[in-house]
Amino acid sequence: MIAEQGPIAPTQIAERYDAIVHLRRSSRRMVPNSIFFDVEPEGAGYFEQFTLACQLAKDCRIVVISVRSAVLGAPFNEEIDRLRELVKIGVYHGVVVGVVTEAGRFTEKPDTTVSLCKLVKGLGATLDPSHYIYNLQKPRDYEPILPYTYHVRLRDTTQKQFQTRIGQGVIEFGRLVVQLGKVDYRRALCVDVVPLPGVDQPAELRKMRLLLEALL
Repeated sequence: MIAEQGPIAPTQIAERYDAIVHLRRSSRRMVPNSIFFDVEPEGAGYFEQFTLACQLAKDCRIVVISVRSAVLGAPFNEEIDRLRELVKIGVYHGVVVGVVTEAGRFTEKPDTTVSLCKLVKGLGATLDPSHYIYNLQKPRDYEPILPYTYHVRLRDTTQKQFQTRIGQGVIEFGRLVVQLGKVDYRRALCVDVVPLPGVDQPAELRKMRLLLEALL
């Protein structure tokens, strides 16, 4: 993640560049498959920082960069222009850009997410099903997004709890895998599980791994 409060701040990419690339190439146990560029566009040097992130992704052999869409209420045309510029930079460096599906932003509804992908040639989606379930009376059908999906984030979720222990939520992992297979999805399934109080984190990750291995 590249974020102001994250492990790599956008202003630190240049000074830590060689060390990050070396760490990625020497890693054997954990292989990153996407970079989350979690930086708001209002900051100075935004596109320059994104360009450097794309260069980093290329040198680390990472194909997908995920970005947030604008918050609800932002000018739609300006958001289209921003996303087009990001995709243009990504194409130049050989990476693809996926906009994260997220509550409170333009990607809050599946149909708007699809519209963004159609209006911005080359843009895809980083699908996080939890945002279409949590805090909603009725889960939203995200199937229309699947043909545009570049990356997938997974955890178990209920309508009252954003993340639950694996198997205690309502995410239909088997159905999702089948749906992704129908659109010939060949990219990664990322397990995005944060530590929960009183829960064995390694055990949760193992359960998710075994579940996904059984479904694939």
